[in-house]
Amino acid sequence: MTILQSEPTRETFWTISPVGEVVFYALATTAILVFLYGVYERFSRYTQGEEDAFERLDDLPGRIARASKVVFSNEKQFDRDLYGGVMHAFILWGFLTLLIGTTILFIDMDIYRKLTGMSFFKGDFYLSYSFVMDALGFLFVIGVGMAIYRRYVVREKRLWGKHTGREDDLFIWTLFVLGAGGYVIEGLRILGTEFPDWETVSFVGYFVAIVFETAGMSPGTAEMLYWAGWWSHALIALGFVAFVPYAKPFHMISSFANVVTADEKAGKRLPGVPEDESPDEIGYTSIEDLSWKQILDTDACTKCGRCSSVCPAKESGRPLDPRDVILDLKQYREDLDAGRTEEIDIVADGGTSVIDSSTMESCMACMACMDACPVDIEHLSHFTEMNRRLTETGQTQEPVQEAMMNIFQNGNAFGNPARKRPDWTRDLDFEVPDAREEEVEFLWYVGDYPSYDERNRRVARSLARLFELTGVSYGILYEDEQHDGNDVRRVGEEGLYEMLVEDNADAIHDCEFDKIVCTDPHSYNTFLNEYPEMDPEFDYPVFHYTQVVESLVESGRVGLDGTEINYTVTYHDPCHLGRYNDEYEAPRELVRATGATLAEMPRNRSDSFCCGGGGGGLWMELEEETKPSEERLREALEDTDAGAAVEKFVVACPMCATMYEDGRKTGDYEDDIEIIDIAELLVEALESKQGASVESDGTASTAAD
Repeated sequence: MTILQSEPTRETFWTISPVGEVVFYALATTAILVFLYGVYERFSRYTQGEEDAFERLDDLPGRIARASKVVFSNEKQFDRDLYGGVMHAFILWGFLTLLIGTTILFIDMDIYRKLTGMSFFKGDFYLSYSFVMDALGFLFVIGVGMAIYRRYVVREKRLWGKHTGREDDLFIWTLFVLGAGGYVIEGLRILGTEFPDWETVSFVGYFVAIVFETAGMSPGTAEMLYWAGWWSHALIALGFVAFVPYAKPFHMISSFANVVTADEKAGKRLPGVPEDESPDEIGYTSIEDLSWKQILDTDACTKCGRCSSVCPAKESGRPLDPRDVILDLKQYREDLDAGRTEEIDIVADGGTSVIDSSTMESCMACMACMDACPVDIEHLSHFTEMNRRLTETGQTQEPVQEAMMNIFQNGNAFGNPARKRPDWTRDLDFEVPDAREEEVEFLWYVGDYPSYDERNRRVARSLARLFELTGVSYGILYEDEQHDGNDVRRVGEEGLYEMLVEDNADAIHDCEFDKIVCTDPHSYNTFLNEYPEMDPEFDYPVFHYTQVVESLVESGRVGLDGTEINYTVTYHDPCHLGRYNDEYEAPRELVRATGATLAEMPRNRSDSFCCGGGGGGLWMELEEETKPSEERLREALEDTDAGAAVEKFVVACPMCATMYEDGRKTGDYEDDIEIIDIAELLVEALESKQGASVESDGTASTAAD
């Protein structure tokens, strides 16, 4: 049957009777009501959660703008995964275009026509509409096809896990049927109306119509099939709308909400424990302890497995999968609400619990999972709450308990007396200033490992020499310095952390200085992002030593010209300096300033692989297939462009130095590569320059002098 029309348009309910239209609107209304009720029910659950520790709805317009940029640009999907980024962009933009197109059609049919008696769905508008819908809808089908190929043909490992189920299959195949089915319906309509000239703008549907005609289908057959196809497509689409709030498709809403309400310092700072909370209530004691944002986290998870694929604990064979932890909490909550399970411990060492303690002990607090997550799930806040529960119930490992007791009694994890903290200064031929007795520009927080660990004392001495050489006004706290508390907090010992903050802050407040400089990125992070949360007067500028020394190099005060040494080196980005606080360039500029050739590892900057020491890893005894430090050293020697030519593995964190020195031994790399801190590398470059000067003028002096 040919429909004669004076200008480009199409009949929306072609072959559908008036009764059919009424039935369609009744079903559509029902689907929308079911959808709205489901969304209301899901969001009403969040009101049952505890109040969150941080403000989540301040500057709402700004938050929405940021979330829109993150979501619609697909920037996080492209990170580490070009294929996945393109795939998701096609699906998202195509889906949104189809949704907007359907909304436009609704406005024309059910609002504009009823108000004016006219339609704007014709002429140039219709042609533009049809072209855009066909083009973006085609990208949608391609994107869904890419997802099906990756999931079922390639069988991408990270997409499969214990929480993968039929709803995942139903979701992706429903999207494909809706996308591809739309073109089938369009092709039947174009063939059934005998190829109107203007329908060439619907190029995909037009091509499908040509295929049908070539296969021998007549316009009459196309018209008959169109009715059945239209209703099938409509019922699937309306069913999908009603289904959204009750299963995986809800992530389309919850994910955006999660990005809107994200904490910009998530992981860098952790939620505190309310003052009125008793020991029996600290941490996750039951599912009711989750804040509304933490519940939203569990709903926002898309099961994409990006967090799992970058987790160093999982890669090392430890029993941690960040995705499973979040989804285990969600499953338990839903089973509890539905009466499918009885209440059990959220986390425990053995026995029946949602999460086993070994899973939490495996976490390195490296924040790789959070960096990779495209929907801003704050894994570390959940992990810390569970660690707090383990700590309060005495279920942490004995070495961790010993370290906590040492810190409590002596202010350091080694258990050495506080008076021995400044012993590292004795081998210097100059006196390190005491910031408690004189005004300085930089108060240097040295840290535990540079103070007590013999290997890292070399780092402290090297940095002291650099400060002395360049005339920096600096001083240290001597025995008044205590453990910074960063990892104490991350293993769950919040009370001890608070005590350390108070003691360190009091000691620092008593000094006269302008800025704080830290040897350890862990100290740098907690001073910068967490101490001010507990002590509003702790508002000092805080720097990592590489930032300070890099400014000294730039100003010419260090005296390097970039020709001093000719090693080939690689650099490891410490989690707390790089991924936590976005400092990537200062350490690299310092390496280049020595003359060394820098060969980047494949996993660098925000994609850096953790050394294994964070989150209390230095204090734990863990079973693992390959230590993270061993894997990282293998990567340095085998996967960098320079390969085995890499001579030195450069670090900027005492904890990293400790872990990699251990990895050299256990991984049998002692003859292959040397671990060296940037401060040590700089001193070596200065000594090399001084040595060259000695050879030329015969002066018997060294940089160490």
